[in-house]
Amino acid sequence: MHSVDATGPGVPARPVALITGASRGIGHASAVALAQAGYDVVGFSRSGESDSSETAELVRQAGGTYSSHKVDVSVEADVRTAFRSFLAATGRRLDAVVVSAGITSDGLAATMSADRFDSVIAVNLRGTFLVCREAVKAMRKSGGSIVLLSSTSGVSGQAGQINYSASKGGVNAMTQSLAKEVAGMGIRVNAVAPGFTDTDMFRRMDAKARHDLTRHIPLQRVAHADEVARAIRFLATPESSYITGQILPVDGGLTA
Repeated sequence: MHSVDATGPGVPARPVALITGASRGIGHASAVALAQAGYDVVGFSRSGESDSSETAELVRQAGGTYSSHKVDVSVEADVRTAFRSFLAATGRRLDAVVVSAGITSDGLAATMSADRFDSVIAVNLRGTFLVCREAVKAMRKSGGSIVLLSSTSGVSGQAGQINYSASKGGVNAMTQSLAKEVAGMGIRVNAVAPGFTDTDMFRRMDAKARHDLTRHIPLQRVAHADEVARAIRFLATPESSYITGQILPVDGGLTA
């Protein structure tokens, strides 16, 4: 049963979506998309409220509430504390979790330090596991949907991205493994694998590299973050109630 919010006596609360990396990029777009679909949003980000004001305002404009938590998803204590804080403070049921937090640190394998490799694995793979573990605990009696953010680099590893490709390939395997573990609890687990997307991460590349990459995409352009967010929204909501264990490419035909 959903909890009751402050909109009036006996009025069911909106469903709740928790999103990591909610302050920017695809996480930010997903927060807005889910608010437009009728969800209240809980945002986890390393910057916390200081970088989430735009997300919070757009969620409110869509009719939802937004609460921000400062969380480093690679730190086990941070993730556990944030989940417990949210659940204890609100008493709300958690309906959807979107694991969008991620980093890159590109470089060739022969010159990449172990620390540089580990930093990407820590956030993208270990962090995804830690959030998923707490999400399953929160959803085990009520069911729900977990959507992980993968990448086309996890489908086909890319030169210069051995750490990032490995992390996202791990996310794909995690998606399928976890989906089988928790299906009996009524929890669905899927992943979205974007290709090149117009986010801060893509904009940091030099102009020539962006142009060279874009010309290999059949649709001849990169994705907008809200296009990826719409796919995430579909998998996060009951619209996709019979889909689990899938990795959905959103890549303009790049992996076709």
